[in-house]
Amino acid sequence: MTRLSLFNSPLLLGFDHFERVLDRVAKMPAEGYPPYNIEQTGENRLRITLAVAGFTENDLSIQIEGNQLVIRGKQQEDGDADRVFIHRGIATRQFQRSFVLADGIEVEGAELDNGLLYVDLLRPLTEERVRTVEIRPGNNNSKSLETKA
Repeated sequence: MTRLSLFNSPLLLGFDHFERVLDRVAKMPAEGYPPYNIEQTGENRLRITLAVAGFTENDLSIQIEGNQLVIRGKQQEDGDADRVFIHRGIATRQFQRSFVLADGIEVEGAELDNGLLYVDLLRPLTEERVRTVEIRPGNNNSKSLETKA
């Protein structure tokens, strides 16, 4: 069965990269932990907020892998084996949350405050360019076809 591509129009040149990104996003697991928000904090700024209660700075890592922002959390083993939980509702499982970044998006920094991890992103303004392409006269001999016997 042939797969229908959104970008197979002859007018969309060089957009195969977007198709690969969409395929990658479609294959990402739809797990809901940890919960997160994405908000616009300025004209060119975004903020991802993850609820990571119980995690410390040492338990978290943020990496940019290609065009993906990958946030991982793994808590260190409790050294306090004497603790007995009657109810344990605060999740302590490890997680990996990935976000696909558009070209040009930069991660400005991250901050952990009161169980919330804030990751600030900057989307630089793109300047519109107009460029004139010179048309050179062609050489009539360069278009001749050769036939092989």
